[in-house]
Amino acid sequence: MYKKTFHGGVHPYDGKEFARDIPFQTWLPKGDLVFHLNQHIGKPAKPLVQKGDSVLAGQIIAEADGFVSANIISSVSGTVKAIEKRENVLGTTDLSIVVVNDGQYTLAEGVGTEEDPTTLTTQEILAKVKAAGIVGLGGAGFPTHVKLAPKNPAAIKYVIANGAECEPYITCDDQLMRNYADEIVGGLKIMLQLFPNAEGVVLIEENKPEAIAAVQKVCANENKIHVHPVHVKYPQGGERAIMDVVAGKHIKLGMLPADVGCVVDNVETVVAVYKAVIQGRPVMDRVVTVTGDGIKEPKNFSVYTGTDMSELIDAAGGLKAKIEKIISGGPMMGFPLYDLHIPCTKTTSAFLFLEHDAVAEAQKIQTACINCGRCVGVCPGHVLPARLATLAERGDMAGFEALDGMECCECGCCSYICPAKRPLTQSIKSMRKMVLASRKKK
Repeated sequence: MYKKTFHGGVHPYDGKEFARDIPFQTWLPKGDLVFHLNQHIGKPAKPLVQKGDSVLAGQIIAEADGFVSANIISSVSGTVKAIEKRENVLGTTDLSIVVVNDGQYTLAEGVGTEEDPTTLTTQEILAKVKAAGIVGLGGAGFPTHVKLAPKNPAAIKYVIANGAECEPYITCDDQLMRNYADEIVGGLKIMLQLFPNAEGVVLIEENKPEAIAAVQKVCANENKIHVHPVHVKYPQGGERAIMDVVAGKHIKLGMLPADVGCVVDNVETVVAVYKAVIQGRPVMDRVVTVTGDGIKEPKNFSVYTGTDMSELIDAAGGLKAKIEKIISGGPMMGFPLYDLHIPCTKTTSAFLFLEHDAVAEAQKIQTACINCGRCVGVCPGHVLPARLATLAERGDMAGFEALDGMECCECGCCSYICPAKRPLTQSIKSMRKMVLASRKKK
């Protein structure tokens, strides 16, 4: 019997009421489309087109360049305007392919060709997933064809569709589960073909009763797939939390869910597998929530990849007069933005607009650590955040590693709970980057 919750975690204001009941609106892009070549964990994709080339919707315009890499697919038909560096959500730049949309959305040959997945071999399914450019659409960006090919498929006990959507404000997965439960269950069935000894689990937080009911209805007659409602607590959607709940295991640095008999994919990733294998459709669009108290009409969109964020702002009624914070993603693990012209990528789940900047307000009242230990109690990674942050602030890399600093999952629970308002996660995150850079250099 699975557990209902995990060690640690917090209960932040979830902000779901802004967009949770807003159905998807399909947005057709008006301007140029920008396709970063680095929309995934691993090596950036290699361009297959040049400036001036004509492209079709569903065409591979950049191919995976290595084992851990992923294809980039054009979401529209049109002409390649440029191959140049464009700004990303981190404020740095990525080499990108810029496409002028011709408004016709002419499909490439073979896109949309349906097939019976039960007639396909494991390698044929994996080839379709790879060709479709599927990565972790929940935000992680790990190439899905790699995740679905562990060393020992027979050792996999659980294939988990992660519908927790624990990050505050974001509601697109909730709407996806309510409206596309057939595709989620269908995608899970395809994935289960790869793992003969596994059962399928759709994990959903209890604050999404409509989603739970919709998926339960579809899998009512499925012997190997069921829904597991879990308590509402952040970060319930994190892989470590899921392993704790479903497998009763704690994975440490360097371990993967497959090491404890699990494969975990976000529900939209599972839908993407369904589309790729059954419908012959690669990743050309995704669902995105545009929300917060700073946007006039919060909405959930179905968005073509490469679409400029500013178009979605206009489609959601525009910004209110006072805006202090814009985030790509949610408030716990998202990235603050300084430019409204950022393209939607495969891993874009939300754009959040806030009238008040809680981080800036916390900085004004920050004090020294009061040794209360609250950060330890909420840490799902079983580390000592306050001590790690102090080591990070001192630049003590050796001490940081010795105290298991690399086990931090950067969820933000410690910063949220800290009464001294210390930027614990930010300090630890910066040191983790330094450690990784040092290891790479060595």
